[in-house]
Amino acid sequence: MTKRLFLKTLAGAAIVLACAGAHAQDALARVKQAGVLKVGTETAFAPFDFIKEGEHTGLNVDVFNEVAKDMGVKLEWVTLPWEGVLPGLETSKFDMVAGPATITKARLERYRFSVPVAEATAAFLKRKGDASVMKPADVAGKTVGGGKSSSQLAQAKAYGDTLPGKVQTRDYPGNNEAYADLAAGRIAVVSNSLPNIAYVAQQRPDTFEVVQPPFGEKSYFGYISRKDADAAKLADAVDAALLKMKRDGRLASLQKKWFGASFDTPDYAPAPTF
Repeated sequence: MTKRLFLKTLAGAAIVLACAGAHAQDALARVKQAGVLKVGTETAFAPFDFIKEGEHTGLNVDVFNEVAKDMGVKLEWVTLPWEGVLPGLETSKFDMVAGPATITKARLERYRFSVPVAEATAAFLKRKGDASVMKPADVAGKTVGGGKSSSQLAQAKAYGDTLPGKVQTRDYPGNNEAYADLAAGRIAVVSNSLPNIAYVAQQRPDTFEVVQPPFGEKSYFGYISRKDADAAKLADAVDAALLKMKRDGRLASLQKKWFGASFDTPDYAPAPTF
């Protein structure tokens, strides 16, 4: 073997070994090596993620800033409509999903959920002063709007099926479009989580109010990771950071900042009833 051929052989072997090593790394190792945690989310889910004065803000931004700090990495956001967020996770466009998403049976079968970060019980938002909807059952025979592919709209449909008058559901690309149609009187209510609609009603008290009590079963929001061995250690690291925030009071402080109150949430994703 000539010296030139020997050197080429060594170089080729080094490339193969480097590629094999990169492939062998799990998601946490890749994040640590890159020094960046990529998080996918939508930005029309106030107060978790939304745009204010041109800036991405909300509970998720504050929480993941703390998570990234605890992990010793930088944070990179990838924003897109909600219906594209979970497919983006599955094709590895980002490392995990902020969302957050309601923990459901179907989602638990496909994804891993983080430590719950807030309550997600579904409720209705109505126009201020609309006397035709005084309790959840009053949506019978009316049209309910909500975010496309959202658990809250699916729950509203299931709840509507239990009522005597047929409930129509209308899905929207984002909640802001649903709220706009509600304000204009094109739908009777919007179905969303209690924290979300409470925040919207607080921000626009002359336009909206919450229908009490919530109609949905007790549920929680969590962040989503892929459910495979590659993502397991990264999900463990995020859970550890969230539990640390829960123990030292940072999570409760952020909940109070964005919701006006803190939530009593479990330390793990509970088995949902729906």
